[in-house]
Amino acid sequence: MKRILVMARVVWLDLLRRKDLYVMAILLLTLLFVLMSLNLFGLGAVVRYILDVGLLMAWLFSLVLVVSLTARQLPREESRGTIFPLLAKPLTRAELLLGKWLGSATASVFATLAFYAVIVALTALRGGAVNGPCLGQAFLLHGMALALVSAVALALSARMTYGAAASMTYVLCGAAFFVAPAVPELLVHEPGPSGNVLLALYYALPHLDLFDLRQRLIHDWGPAPWADVVGIAVYGAVWTGLFLLLAWLAYRTKRFRRGAPE
Repeated sequence: MKRILVMARVVWLDLLRRKDLYVMAILLLTLLFVLMSLNLFGLGAVVRYILDVGLLMAWLFSLVLVVSLTARQLPREESRGTIFPLLAKPLTRAELLLGKWLGSATASVFATLAFYAVIVALTALRGGAVNGPCLGQAFLLHGMALALVSAVALALSARMTYGAAASMTYVLCGAAFFVAPAVPELLVHEPGPSGNVLLALYYALPHLDLFDLRQRLIHDWGPAPWADVVGIAVYGAVWTGLFLLLAWLAYRTKRFRRGAPE
């Protein structure tokens, strides 16, 4: 466990050394600017618009961050040749993968916390209030979704270049968010073999839409039943573990060569 935490710390230190921190700051300022500009169009006084636009941007920004951060970890180590001294130490490939995942996921969750803080602060400045328990549930499930997406990106990057892994992760996330939830409705109009393909897609993809509680916050519906929240969290943990296992299976027998494309 100690070596996993050390690898996660290395990811954080690398994040601070590189320009990722500046990217996070730019995204945060962009979020702040967009939310403040709503007032120019007469929408700033309506708390619902601040929450709607702010939470949507928080989801988009956090997904971009977690995918870009995670998908480049393994390909960059391989292209620079630093994978050799890493694995020459008493560090197993499983520990390397878990450390990279933990560092990338926690860094993305920390950035998301900053996004949420900006949204809540501007909502308060406009005289609105956010339901505390519901906000906690939304952030908890948002963080679980980021951990899952990070595991997906890591599994793909175990055998792909950074660009390919990131692109495939975005495609899978888009399908999980927009295609999978619509499958039950599509099955009514697509019987036969095409319906079977849709049904297979429905069960093969993690349902990221389950982790999205934005509407409960925006419309002040109050917190969801905690039993449902815990169930979704367990669902996310199972999918995360599955993709981490796939990452290990893909990486445990991989042969490395110096100067591999990133």
